[in-house]
Amino acid sequence: MAAALLLLLQLVSLASASHHYGGTVTYSYKGRNPDGSFRVDFRNRATYDGCRTSQNHRCSTGNCGLVTNQQRGITDRSTNAPQSNRQWCETETVQQRKVPTDKPFQMRARSCCWIPTRNGVSGWRFQTQVDLGSRSDTGKPNRSPDIAILPFLRVPQNCPRTYKLMSFDADGDTVRCRYGNIRNIECSGCNQPSGFVLDQGSCSLHYNDATVNPSVFGFELVVEDFPQRPISLSYTDGTQSYKAPLIPMRHKRALNHVHHTRTSATTTRQNTPLSKLPLQFSFLVDPTAPSCVDGLYLPRFVHPTPANGQHINAEVNKEVEIRVRAKASHATLHDIIISGPLNITKHRSTHGDFVIRWTPGPDDVGDHYPICFAVESVNDLPPQTTSNYGYHSHVTQSPEPGIYQSEMRCVLVNIGKRLIESHVTCHESSMTVEVNRSSLPGLHEDHLRLNDPSNTACNLDTNSNSTHIVAIVPLNACGTQIEEDEENLVFKNEITTVDNVHDLITRNHLLEVQFYCQYPKRGNVTQGFTAHRRNVVVWDKGFGKFTYMFEFYPDIRYRQMIDPGLYPLEYDVKNRIYMQIEAKSTVNNTQLFVESCSAAPYDTPNYWPTYSIIENGCNLDQTVQVHPRANPRQFRFSMEAFQFIGLHDQVYISCSVLICEAGSSGTRCSQGCINSPLTGHHHHRKREATTQSARHFISQGPLRLKRSAESTGSPATPLNLNLVFIVGCLLAAVGLISAVALYKVRASKVKYQPLPSFEN
Repeated sequence: MAAALLLLLQLVSLASASHHYGGTVTYSYKGRNPDGSFRVDFRNRATYDGCRTSQNHRCSTGNCGLVTNQQRGITDRSTNAPQSNRQWCETETVQQRKVPTDKPFQMRARSCCWIPTRNGVSGWRFQTQVDLGSRSDTGKPNRSPDIAILPFLRVPQNCPRTYKLMSFDADGDTVRCRYGNIRNIECSGCNQPSGFVLDQGSCSLHYNDATVNPSVFGFELVVEDFPQRPISLSYTDGTQSYKAPLIPMRHKRALNHVHHTRTSATTTRQNTPLSKLPLQFSFLVDPTAPSCVDGLYLPRFVHPTPANGQHINAEVNKEVEIRVRAKASHATLHDIIISGPLNITKHRSTHGDFVIRWTPGPDDVGDHYPICFAVESVNDLPPQTTSNYGYHSHVTQSPEPGIYQSEMRCVLVNIGKRLIESHVTCHESSMTVEVNRSSLPGLHEDHLRLNDPSNTACNLDTNSNSTHIVAIVPLNACGTQIEEDEENLVFKNEITTVDNVHDLITRNHLLEVQFYCQYPKRGNVTQGFTAHRRNVVVWDKGFGKFTYMFEFYPDIRYRQMIDPGLYPLEYDVKNRIYMQIEAKSTVNNTQLFVESCSAAPYDTPNYWPTYSIIENGCNLDQTVQVHPRANPRQFRFSMEAFQFIGLHDQVYISCSVLICEAGSSGTRCSQGCINSPLTGHHHHRKREATTQSARHFISQGPLRLKRSAESTGSPATPLNLNLVFIVGCLLAAVGLISAVALYKVRASKVKYQPLPSFEN
């Protein structure tokens, strides 16, 4: 009985540990250290059903040296995973090693377990082989192939597809992708999936046909590189080794038949690669799709998506941007999944494009980084069959709910030294770009232009000097383009070389200096008080800023704001308070929108209860009135002063304010009042206290509250109370979160006395 219980516990533990999706290892030689040792950087991408798990690689043969530095981060995560796990997360660990010798060494990693597989793969095994001997053809150590793949691939059962695995070799070597065949070293079960054909020479994986199954195929591949011609590797201890080209199997058989003894020795040399890298991933065969034509249910890539295998040149400390666009007329595009280097990010614009961004650092010069991506769509129509999984040779019914994945594309980013020395400064209403003339030899501003040079303000002659070409570009002129994603508003332009600034086309090679300013949708604000509120400035280090003004007005005409010299202000309960929030920006095609406002008697972020005034763009307080505004970037409103029931002397109001691109259907502003809990068209309800949390807090004050006795000459009682001001800004899809403390109420009369602010 005890033995059976122990076995059961072991099985439960084994099941709970099933979390591995796959991973890769690559390395790059970074040169000699001052003490003569060798620096080698390893990049290990690992995918699990959570983001906290990583792999531990140990030295198995040779001298692998010591780890001197290590960084780890998330590259991508998704909830579109197999039913057994529902999510996956890929991380990359970059590890610097100090290796004392250039002799070959091997590193291994192993553990349990894969997610549930259908081809008998349980534990996972990684082997990485490194040889730092100097090649006779290049005079440098071997560079391993640059490999990458998406950790989780899926395909409808009835849709054959080919996947070209990224395997670029900077030395021009022959690269081979094969199944692992050394049990417990290169692979766990070493069971090849059925229904697939692997072309080892081209590193192409062909899916032909397999039954539908909720478990995945676990692929355990090995990537090797072989020289194009015989070479030798020389080591610092005076020894050498020899490497020969990879001979195709048919040539091997012929040579074995004619020269059996000699070929046997030659074959041993040919089967010793320059390096060996693991490449593992999970592959799910989904239920059949109504159609296998790309662009219907399966997303189809369209311009400007880069082609598979395309090389993208990048410079140090300059952001690389890869734009991906896909179409699926019978499904909804849901997400893009990516695999790339550490610190890579992905975004989606309000126009539906996906944007992948990454900035290489000085240590990346000369390296090549693969980035793979695929777009996923969802079809959430109700199912027409009784089973979600089953074999279908053809489709005659409406499609089941499902997730469809596009083809996988991989690009290679080549990192070079910085060629163009430029600097961009982001202002509230303009961008300033300065280009060092020494980095543009032979070019004059007469042959350079912005996107639209028709405006005289866009002439590069105006502000340029003897050392720098200077362009001060308005955010709404000179051909500046506005783009918007879920996090930022981006203003883009570029300086281009032309033969004549008035030409519309050219057939000569162009030099493009692209630049942009990025303004965050959500950020902190700095706001100070003396006797009068200063302007609200939205800021984010390294990006631009926009100013927001908040003022009180005496009446509904909004002609003249209340003179700051009249502060503190006095209000009776039920007196109407007129307020205006305005975004100061020269960008014309933007509009202001208030999403929500709530009130609380204290400035504590987690204080409960709070009272909702505006919620989801709907007016909940019966006294709120929104008044006509002079321009779309203003919000004018008023309400009656009130007090909380109980011993509360003050009221704090927090508002979530958004500024969006005018006329854009993909922004929150265009939706107006949504998800209203009310019935009827007046958007009013009984005063209730509800819980609402804020995102960014900056305390201001304290305020000194004058009680009602002040009107009769009685001594005032000072209250040291903070005024909360919360703001998170959104600009042009920009959601500005602003918690504004507007007033305090007590008994019959209240006064406002703002004092210097501080930040919580």
